[in-house]
Amino acid sequence: MEKRWNILQADVQKVQALQSALKIHPILCELLVQRGIDTFEAAKHYFRPSIDHLHDPWLMKDMRKAVDRIQEAVNKQQKILVFGDYDVDGTTSVATLYQFLKTLSPHIDYYIPHRYREGYGISKIGIDFAKENNIDLIISVDCGIKSIELITYAKDLGIAFIICDHHLPDTILPPAIAILNPKQVDCNYPYQELCGCGVVFKLISALADTYNLPPESYLQYLDLVATAIAADIVPLTDENRTLAFYGLQKVNQSPCFGILALMELAKQITPLKISNLVFAVAPRINAAGRMDDAKKAVQLFIEKDYSSALAIASLLQQDNLDRREADTSISEEALLQIEMDPAHVTKKSSVVFQAHWHKGVVGIVASRLIEKHYKPTIVLTQSGDVITGSARSVLGFNLYEALHACRAHLIGYGGHFAAAGMTMAVDQIEPFKIAFENAVAERITIEQLTPEIAINSILPLDHINMNFFQIISQMEPYGPDNVRPIFLAKGVRDAGYTKLVKEAHISFHVIQGQNTVKGIGYNMPQHIDLIKSGKPFDLVFQLQLNEWQGTQTVQMQVIDIKASA
Repeated sequence: MEKRWNILQADVQKVQALQSALKIHPILCELLVQRGIDTFEAAKHYFRPSIDHLHDPWLMKDMRKAVDRIQEAVNKQQKILVFGDYDVDGTTSVATLYQFLKTLSPHIDYYIPHRYREGYGISKIGIDFAKENNIDLIISVDCGIKSIELITYAKDLGIAFIICDHHLPDTILPPAIAILNPKQVDCNYPYQELCGCGVVFKLISALADTYNLPPESYLQYLDLVATAIAADIVPLTDENRTLAFYGLQKVNQSPCFGILALMELAKQITPLKISNLVFAVAPRINAAGRMDDAKKAVQLFIEKDYSSALAIASLLQQDNLDRREADTSISEEALLQIEMDPAHVTKKSSVVFQAHWHKGVVGIVASRLIEKHYKPTIVLTQSGDVITGSARSVLGFNLYEALHACRAHLIGYGGHFAAAGMTMAVDQIEPFKIAFENAVAERITIEQLTPEIAINSILPLDHINMNFFQIISQMEPYGPDNVRPIFLAKGVRDAGYTKLVKEAHISFHVIQGQNTVKGIGYNMPQHIDLIKSGKPFDLVFQLQLNEWQGTQTVQMQVIDIKASA
C-alpha cells in the first residue's frame, strides 16, 4: 500500500536556541522542539524524569472530599467496593486501589462487570450486588463519569459513590460525593492526560499523605500504572512519561507476581519497554474480558503466591490463544467479504457483518481490516436481538462525527474521534451501511485515505553513530506524542550486500557519499529489486542497536522505500 511521507517541521529559532543551551546535535534538538521541549529546564526534566516532578495530588478537584469520605468509611468500618472496567486500565486500577485500601481496612471488595452480561461501565447488576452485600461506598475506577442514572439509583439505595475516571465528562455530572477526573473543566490539576490507573495513583498518594505512610506504600504499584499507561494508549508526556519511566523500572526489577508470570508465559526478556507491555503483556490481560471474565486479571495482579499467579496467568494465556484464533478467522472472513464486493474499490468506508462473529474481537478485526484496506471501518455482529459493532478510523478522520450523522439508524452509539461502538436493530444493517458510506464520503479527503508516515527529520548517513543513538535512547519510554524518531535518508545506493533473509526480510548495506550503514527491512521482499537496481532510492527508517559476536553497531530498521525523485 502506497504511503504518504510527511516531513515534520520545527521552529528554527527554538532549535538554534536549544542547541546553544544543550550543545548536542541540532537534529536531536529538532526532535525535542517537535515534542514541545524547547528550554534547558524542560530538556533536563525530559531526559532526567524524577518522582519529585509529579504533580501534587491535592490539586485535583474533589481530592479532599474523596479522601475524607474514604477516611470516614475506614473509621466507621463501612464496606467499600472498588468497581472497575474489564480492560487493562480498569483491572490494573481495581487491583491498585483494592490492595492499597486493604492496608487501611479489611472491609474491601472489588467488582468487574461481565462484558457481555452487563456491558461497559457501571451496571445495575453491579449496584444490586453492592446492595445485597451491604456496601456503603462504591469507588468506581476508569468508568462512571457518564453514569448519571445508575449512580442516582445507587444513591437512592443509600450507597455513596466516588468516581475516579479519565474519560471526557458531559456538562451534567453524576451525583457522586466526589469526582476525580482531571478533564473536568473546573479542575485545576496541571495535567489532563492521566489514564484511569493514573487517577487512582493520585488518590492513593493523597491517602498515603493523609495516613503518613511512606512513599513505597503507593510507589510499589507503579508496575501496574505503567502497564495501564501502555495499554490505554495515552500520551507519553509530562506526568505519564515520569510514571511510565519509573513503572518500567519496577517491571524490570521487581514486578508483582502477576506481571512476572505474564512475562514468563509471553517469553519476554528484560529489559522490557513500553512496546513489550503493549504487544505482549496487555493483550493477555485484555483477553480475559474479551473471551471470558476479567475478574481473573484482578486476581492475577493481587496474588501473593507465584505458583498461583502462574496458574491464573495460564488461564489468561489460553484466553489470548482463543482470542487470536477468533481474531484470525474473523479477519479472514471479513477480508473475503470486502473483496467479494465489486463496489468496494470506489467506496470510502468498509462495513462488514456476520451474526456469528465473536463480539469480543470485532474491534481488533476492524483495525486489521484498515491495515489492508485503509478506510474507516466497522465490524458488526449479532448480540441477542440486536446488532453490535466496533468502528475504527484512519488518521485525521472524525469517526464519531460520521456516526452521529447516522444516528437515525442506531439504538445507541458512543466513542471518540478514532474509535467507537454502536448498536442497531437487525433491519437497520443495510440502511446503516448506506448512511455511513454517505457520511464518510461527504467528509473524508483523498489524503486521509492514504496512510501517512510522519518523518521527524532528514538524517544523512554520516550523522549515524553510537553517540547519536545513545542520546536518542534516552528519549524513551516511547509512546503517543513521544514516538520513536523516524528519519529519512535521501539518494542512497546499494553497497552490494543485499540479500533476502527467510524469504521475507531484506538485509542490506546502503552507501551515501563515503558512508555506509547496515539496514534491515522486515516483511518487504517487494523492494529488493529497487535496492539492487543500482539506482538511488530514499529510505524511511528508525535506528536500532545490532549486536553480533559481542560487537554493537547502530543499524537502520526500514519502514518504507521509494525510488529517488
